[in-house]
Parts: sequence; C-alpha cells; structure tokens
Amino acid sequence: MTTVLISGASIAGPALAYWLDRYGFEVTVVEKASALRGGGYPIDIRGTALGVVERMSLLPQLREAHVDTRRISFLNPDGSVVAALRPEAIAGGVDGRDLEVRRGDLAKLLHSATRDGVEYLFDDTVTALDDRPESVDVTFRSGRRRTFDLVIGADGLHSGVRALTFGPEEQFHRYLGYCFAGFTVRNDFGLSREGVLWSTPGRGAALYAVGDSDHVHGFLSFARPEPPFDAFRDPAAQRELVASVFAGDGWEIPRLVDAMRAADDLFFDVVSQIHLLRWSSGRVALIGDAAYAPSFLTGQGSSIALVGAYVLAGELATRADHTAAFEAYEQTARPFVELNQALVSEGNASMFPNTAEALAARNAELSRRSTLPTATDRPEYSALELPDFTDRLPSGSRA
Repeated sequence: MTTVLISGASIAGPALAYWLDRYGFEVTVVEKASALRGGGYPIDIRGTALGVVERMSLLPQLREAHVDTRRISFLNPDGSVVAALRPEAIAGGVDGRDLEVRRGDLAKLLHSATRDGVEYLFDDTVTALDDRPESVDVTFRSGRRRTFDLVIGADGLHSGVRALTFGPEEQFHRYLGYCFAGFTVRNDFGLSREGVLWSTPGRGAALYAVGDSDHVHGFLSFARPEPPFDAFRDPAAQRELVASVFAGDGWEIPRLVDAMRAADDLFFDVVSQIHLLRWSSGRVALIGDAAYAPSFLTGQGSSIALVGAYVLAGELATRADHTAAFEAYEQTARPFVELNQALVSEGNASMFPNTAEALAARNAELSRRSTLPTATDRPEYSALELPDFTDRLPSGSRA
C-alpha cells in the first residue's frame, strides 16, 4: 500500500486525504496547530468545486452550513451608501447554487469524513525531508522520524514543505501591492447576514457579519508599494503600521483601529499569490495555496484547493508512476488555476481602489450593477471539466 504524508489540515490537505483514502492509499496528515481550527472567515465554493463536494457526498451538509449573506453595502469615505448588492452580483455566481460557509465548518466536515481512515498528527510539523529515489525520509519538529512513499505540501501560502523542497518563498511570492489586518470585533453595528465595505483611495475597511453573531469579522486593508518585511514577525509593529495608515480617517475607522489594537486574534499579512514553474519535485508535490495561492481577493482559494486535491488524488490512483501522476495533475489543473489567479493583478483590486479615479469608476460600476438582473457564473469558476476517476474507486465505495 502506498504511504502518503500530507502536511496541512485546513482544506486542501483533508480534501486530498479523503480521496486518497478512498482509493486505497495509507494516509497521514500532520498539522502544526494543536487541534482542528474552527470558526474563521467565510469561504466560497462555486463552479467546478461544487462538483467536487457533490462527489464527496458533502453537498447536503454544506447547504446546511451555508451562511446566506444577503447584502454587501459599499460606503463613501463619509459613510454614505454608494450601492448595496447581493454578493453574487459583485463576484459573479448564481444565487441558490453557490455556497458560502465558514472555513472552520468546511474543515470540520472534511476531518469528520476522513478521521476513521486517516492518521492525524496535531501539534507537529515537517522540519526536514530527504527525498530519495525510492521513498522520502521525514523529520518532524517533535523529533519523530518516518518514511513515506510520497509527501504532499498542503500547508498554505507560507508553506514549509515548499521551502524545504524548492527553496525560499521570495522567489515564488508575487506581492499584489496590499496589506491587510483581520480581527474580530463586537457586533455593535447592527449587522446581520451582511457585509459593509468602506473605501477611500488606497485604503479600505470591511465588516462582515456571519449570521446573527454577536461578533463580526473586521478588516483593514491598504496599498503599499513594498511588503513591510520588518513587521511580519512583530505584532506590535503591525498594529502601529495599520494605525498610522488609517490615522485621521472617519466613519467607524477609529473604532476599528481601537479594536484591532486590542484584538487577541489579529492576523496580519500581505495580499499575494504563489507562482511556481512546477508543482512537484521527486516524490514531493504541492497543492492548494502552497502551490498556487490565488489571494483572497479572487475568492477562489478554497475552490481551487478542492479541485486540485480531487485531480491529484485521481491521477495518483490512475497511474502507477508518481512522476507521471504529478505531471498529469499539473497539466490538468494549471490552466484552471492560472485563469483564476488572473482575476486580480498587482495594484488592481477593484474592491479597494488605489486612486480617486479608480474609486469613482468602481462606484459607477457598482451603481450600474445594482440595476441589472441576477448575475451569472464567471467562466473562470467553471473552466475545468472534472475528470472521471470513478473506475479507480473500490466497487463498494462508488457513489
């Protein structure tokens, strides 16, 4: 039986584990967090990814978990409303078909669907890889050492497996010109099942209410020519940087800055993508954000991860040679990935315009969309027709 180590237990890793387990692989998932991470920001599942979760028999549970955001309001710097639209009118998609769920809810469903057949190792991570012709020797932070036939990095934008296999992140990291701070704040804004986006040239803020929760997700985003490398490992410096950028702004910005300063769950990062010339080397391959992060501005990170996991597992089940399987996975998935990565480019985030001219153009477009019929799916979301790997499943587990 082929043994596979997957690093990362968020979305891409457990999704891959699900399919590999069904195909008869012996799968281990290692996760640096001490437990499965619950909650989190809402993520979208749409287009081709809907076909994946349907084949996983998770669609009914995900429909139950759908958060049903009903309105996104866009505000001027003084807080007046530019436009209020249904989410699908902004990002593209089809009301009643596409899914929006908490990241943690999807992670829990994937874990529940795999925990009986997959070994999970929490509070540990990969620190060294010896990729040999016949196997991969793995050293973990805990000191344990094990050998696997294959290793898959599903450990996110700042992937450790990618760094061990391909080298430092800087050579693959494409900075898109924005930084952001995310945190939770008490819902003293009267928001329910909706989002609010405030914009001024080069800066933006968002409040996102999932259901009728007494807390909302807060975001502060701003344009910056170069990444603030000196702040990445210094939470105090992150807070000071964000506060200085938004100093003097109106609306609810002072309250959000105060909440950001006090937050115990502050997440600060840059808006970026990952671009590699290849997604595998020897017996090690990458999926999800580790291989091809599209940035949260596309809204496609989780959908791409689900599709990539499905394709990679199917190709490994179909082909005896892992090298051929890795090549087929990349050949099938790369065009789909690149189309979705191209939804945003450097300094061109339509939701957070950099100039007064771009902001005026965005507002005019939002006003126009508010008068249009319900949006249709963006072609990029459904650009890949899923291969059929049904014949590789054991007869008793076929849907």
